Amino acid sequence: MAASDEFRELTIETSRRGERLDLALAALLPHLSRSQAQRLIAGGLVLVNGKAAKAGQKLRGGEQVAVREPRARPLLLTPEALPLQIVYEDDDLLVVNKPAGMVVHPGPGHPAGTLVHALLAYRGAWSSIGGVERPGIVHRLDKGTSGLIAVACHDLSHRALSAQLVARTMRRRYVALVWGLVRPDRGSVEAPIGRHPTKRQQMAVVARGGRRAVTHYRVLEYFAAATLLELRLETGRTHQVRVHLAHLGHGVVGDATYGKAAMSMTGGVLRDAAGNALPGRLLSRPLLHAAALSFRHPRSQPSRTPSSSSQHSACRHAEIEGRAGDGTAAALEQRALPRTTFVYCSAPLPDDFRAVLERLRRGA
Repeated sequence: MAASDEFRELTIETSRRGERLDLALAALLPHLSRSQAQRLIAGGLVLVNGKAAKAGQKLRGGEQVAVREPRARPLLLTPEALPLQIVYEDDDLLVVNKPAGMVVHPGPGHPAGTLVHALLAYRGAWSSIGGVERPGIVHRLDKGTSGLIAVACHDLSHRALSAQLVARTMRRRYVALVWGLVRPDRGSVEAPIGRHPTKRQQMAVVARGGRRAVTHYRVLEYFAAATLLELRLETGRTHQVRVHLAHLGHGVVGDATYGKAAMSMTGGVLRDAAGNALPGRLLSRPLLHAAALSFRHPRSQPSRTPSSSSQHSACRHAEIEGRAGDGTAAALEQRALPRTTFVYCSAPLPDDFRAVLERLRRGA
C-alpha cells in the first residue's frame, strides 16, 4: 500500500449494531457502492479494531474501522465543452441544473458526453474521492431525471457534503408526474430497496437484504388520470423515487422501467388519456425533476446543539437562492462565512415537463 493512499478512520455508532460491515461502509461513505466496499474489504484495505475483516461481519457498535482507499488513477477522460447550467458557484462547489438525457459520469454504454466530461472542460481540478471516472461527483441523478446536483471542487468540500448526505441534513425536493390519482393527498413510503431478485439491472422494494429507504410526498395538483407530486427524500437509494412510487401503485409518467405497470393497471381510460394528453414525443423520459437542493456550506461550522427548528431558521435566514437559466452564478464571501450558512438552490421545471402539464390542464 502506497503511503499516498487515502486513509480514514471511522467509529461505528451503536445504532448500527447487527449491520453488515459492507453495508455500513456504503452508508457511512456515500461515494462507495456496496460492491466497492466489498472490494476494499476483500483486498485487506479495511481493518476493524486493527484486524482484517470480512464483508459479512456483523457489527456490535463502537468498533474502530480503518479504511484505505487507493488514490484515483491519472485521469484519462477527454474534456468536452458541453453546455452547463450553473445555478450556484464558488471556490468550493458548484450546483448544476442537469438536463434530462445527460448521464452524470461515464460507464458502460456512456463513454462520452457526460456531466463529468463537461465539468472537466469547465475547470481542470475537482475532488478525487469519487475516483477517476467521477471527479467532483457527490451524488447522482438518473439519466432521465432533470434538476439539481452538487459538485465538489476539492476533497474537503466533498467530505463535508457527503457527511451531510449520511446525516440526512442535505435537503432534496423533487417534483414528479405520476399515473393515477394519489390518495391520501400526502404521506410517506418507507420500504427497503435492494437489487431486483431477477432483473439485476433494476432496483425493487425487497423483503430481505434491502437498505432502509423513506420518501415523503404531497399532492400539488390532480388531473383526470395523473397527479403532480412534490417529494422529499429522507434517504438516497438508487432509483428511490421511481421505485417507491411504482410500489405505491403510481409509477412516474414516462418511466419505461418502473412505470409501465401503473399505467396498465389503470385501464382504458388512462390509456386513452395518455394517447390524447401525453403524446409519445413528450414522453422520452420519466417526468421527474430535482427542483430544490439545500445544504450547509462546507466552510461553515455546524451549531454545537443543532435542532431541526434552529437549522430551519438558519436556512431561511442565510439562504442563497439561484434560478437556473438566468445566466448568473451566486458566490459566498469566503473570508467571513457566518457560523452556520446554508445554500438553497432551486430550478424551474424544464420545457418538456411544463408542456405535458399544460396539455393536461387544457384537458387535451
